[in-house]
Amino acid sequence: MAKEKSMRHSGKDTVFRDMFSKKKYLIQMYKALHPEDSTITKADLKIITLQSILLNGIYNDLGFMVRGKQLMILVEAQSTWSPNIVIRALIYLMSTYQDYFSENKIQLYGSKKVEMPKPELYVIYTGDQGSHPDVLSMKDEFFPHADCCIEAKVKIIYLRDSDDIISQYIGFCRVFNEQVALYGRSLRAAKETIRICRDKNLLREYLSERAKEVEGIMLTLFDQEQVWNVERENIRSEAFNEGVNRGISQGKLSMLIELVRDGSLSLPAAAKKANLDVAMFKAKMAAVL
Repeated sequence: MAKEKSMRHSGKDTVFRDMFSKKKYLIQMYKALHPEDSTITKADLKIITLQSILLNGIYNDLGFMVRGKQLMILVEAQSTWSPNIVIRALIYLMSTYQDYFSENKIQLYGSKKVEMPKPELYVIYTGDQGSHPDVLSMKDEFFPHADCCIEAKVKIIYLRDSDDIISQYIGFCRVFNEQVALYGRSLRAAKETIRICRDKNLLREYLSERAKEVEGIMLTLFDQEQVWNVERENIRSEAFNEGVNRGISQGKLSMLIELVRDGSLSLPAAAKKANLDVAMFKAKMAAVL
């Protein structure tokens, strides 16, 4: 997995992917999204989450088909609000459709109109709703006063007064945040998150079945984040030092030019000190007025 993808996902987001990759939890999500559908079975669901091992490849949190080619649902878990959610959702949707057309050998360049599953886009937002909308519209968000040739709408799901699996997941995320605030990104934070959530009946079955795996997911990502932070600081330090060195070199060159101009240093000697040939040094002098 590329580093960018590992860094994008926090522990709770990866728990999301792990949990809903299992149909017994996926069907609970579908029922929370479509409580009117009383006949759905696990056999009616097919997971189509995008997977990519390529650097900067497209991959999303969750995608699944319902009843063959009837309905395509994409769901993202989001802890930080951004209007760009709708753009990412559209990218994931188009990538998923591309896979669908390829897998089903559907030709888009023929004259016959193709059949395609109806899409539904959701974001499970684990923060407070505040003034955020229930539906995020690309047109309203990015082109509110202009005619736009494309539109996408994402339904945002917030914490609600329910014990469905989506509300439980949001509750899990909030406990996770509280424990990380108390204990940092540590094994204790992972263990306390699991213990408290089981006591509160938040994802109890999943956490009881996969406690060790969830701990491992969290700790692995904690470690990856720490490594990434160290690498980021090294990059910043290297960039700073490079800038300082560049500044010193430029300052040294300016000083040598002034010494040549006031006759204190010969041109060949100055060029040698600047690690330049005489012609290049003369060109640098001409550029500095």
